[in-house]
Amino acid sequence: MTARRVRAYVGLGANLGDPAATLTHAVAILTSLEGARLRGVSRLYATVPVGVADQPEFRNAVVALDVPAGPDPATGALGLLEALKTIEREVGRRPGRRWGPRVLDLDLLVFGRARLDVERTAAARSLDSDHDAVKAAARLVVPHPSAADRLFVLAPLADLAPALVPPGWHETVETARRRRLAIEGPDAVRVVGGWDPGSRGWRVLPSSG
Repeated sequence: MTARRVRAYVGLGANLGDPAATLTHAVAILTSLEGARLRGVSRLYATVPVGVADQPEFRNAVVALDVPAGPDPATGALGLLEALKTIEREVGRRPGRRWGPRVLDLDLLVFGRARLDVERTAAARSLDSDHDAVKAAARLVVPHPSAADRLFVLAPLADLAPALVPPGWHETVETARRRRLAIEGPDAVRVVGGWDPGSRGWRVLPSSG
């Protein structure tokens, strides 16, 4: 009997080391998760840092995965989040200041049609939780509570699911992207690469730096 799956969207971000290579490696690991099937990879974006301006610009993307639903949405989503935190550690992320530079950041944006607000398991906690009281107290909220107001999330998510209305939203992802683009301006995000399924990596544009 085949386990039931749900469509999950995961946001990827990095701005230390070789971000494009790191995100490519992260996609490969996500694809290899038990029971997961890769359904789409967005274009690669260069984005202006949010919160702490004095740091390198980020590279951001979103992947679509069909993942095991679990016995209930909370269990399934927490299981995926635990896997995301494990990947962050394996790739070399270390605790850092809030909004600061990241070797890799993985965020669970959407988990099927679930609306969740649940306590995190120990394995699903942020790597920064030991010294950041806000992160330590953070619960798993799905859809991601800040996604609708982050152009660096909405732009790549709109590549994959422009017509999606995440649970609790009152607009499509594409409408939200246009709304934030009007606020933040075209310089906030720019496309620097396209996903190549053959090589399983982004074809980075020569002018992207």
